[in-house]
Amino acid sequence: MKLWTAPTHELDVDQLRAVRDLLDVAFEGDFEDEDWDHTLGGVHVLIEDDRGALVAHGAVTQRRVLHRGHSYRVGYVEGVAVRADVRRQGLGGTVMVELERVIDGAYAFGALSASDDGAALYTACGWRAWEGRIETLSPDGIVRLPDEEGSTYLLPAAWHPLPDPADPLVFDWRNGDVL
Repeated sequence: MKLWTAPTHELDVDQLRAVRDLLDVAFEGDFEDEDWDHTLGGVHVLIEDDRGALVAHGAVTQRRVLHRGHSYRVGYVEGVAVRADVRRQGLGGTVMVELERVIDGAYAFGALSASDDGAALYTACGWRAWEGRIETLSPDGIVRLPDEEGSTYLLPAAWHPLPDPADPLVFDWRNGDVL
């Protein structure tokens, strides 16, 4: 297995196509064009098998989050997937370790939205469920996202504590799923 990282702009068309194909299959057709857009523009962690085929992927992109009047630069995890035939071999954890290294070096904290299936991986890696409100700064103003509460996870960077859940996290707006 070969693990490597690269920003989106260093991935060629075939590599990007391999990532999108992996995500389409891993998410069983529930990976939309907006989800793909959210995965691009940051740093990708990729694992290839001995034949050079992509078997695992994850990305971290920058988001802005308001909390108590301060705008934080946050590393948001997107597009974490492992090919079905090599799951349960630690590849997802390996991808997360590298993503967390990027977050720790460049962002105030990490954030992600987890499915029920993915939550176990993230909590095993030290991510904590956010216990406060989740909101977004939408084109119509600040809107609460109650469906995201309970499925949003944070990871502190070594140099910055996590926000206080007594006040909401207000995420920047984006098309498709906001989180």
